[in-house]
Amino acid sequence: MSIKRWFLYNTYSLSGKTVAITGSTGGIGTALCEYLAQLKANLICVDRNTDKSKRLISNLKNRYPDLNVKHIRLDLADINNVKDVAASLSASNIDCLILNAGIYNVPMFRCTTGYNNIFQVNFISQYYLARELCQKIRLRGGRVVAVSSIAHDYSNIDISDVDFSNRKASSKVYGNSKRFLTYALYGYFDDDDTLSVVHPGITFTNITAHYPKLLFKIIKYPMKVIFISPKKAALNI
Repeated sequence: MSIKRWFLYNTYSLSGKTVAITGSTGGIGTALCEYLAQLKANLICVDRNTDKSKRLISNLKNRYPDLNVKHIRLDLADINNVKDVAASLSASNIDCLILNAGIYNVPMFRCTTGYNNIFQVNFISQYYLARELCQKIRLRGGRVVAVSSIAHDYSNIDISDVDFSNRKASSKVYGNSKRFLTYALYGYFDDDDTLSVVHPGITFTNITAHYPKLLFKIIKYPMKVIFISPKKAALNI
């Protein structure tokens, strides 16, 4: 079945609903915004790069002139900024929160919380947003959607190195943060159907661009063939 036909038979109008999405300017995030715009949702793009978000919003408005969309700057590595954004989103009466943001092989540093930035961005900050906003979302009959990863199963929890700051393998550091996000959300929400945790598939996005430039040029096109596109991955979400 083509994406167009799948979309036709498996979605419904979100007119009047407000969706906030972290990581909206990434590969999957941009595709999600496109689909949500088609479904007539009101969008709040929650991400760090204001310029990229403005370009995304401009492109969306060109295609969907009636789209209600805005940007809120969020630096997930800065817990104080996260708290401010949580308050702003709470006042916006959102119906759905999509926790899509994620970082993989990036320079590691310690945040003010004491954890490394990968653990902070992928788990702590987004878990905080979910906990702060879930009650209002639940009352509105909405949903919290968290994007997980198969990498959550690449290692085991290590209490002596909770955030994997002493690990070298990027896939395990990333997977550990996704594991904590997944388990913590399941633990907090219990069997509440307000929560959905999804795995979008092994997807070709900029998260794979950490390879050395020459190597990436060689493997880029085979990866496009092997991995699913962000457009298809977004449908899983």
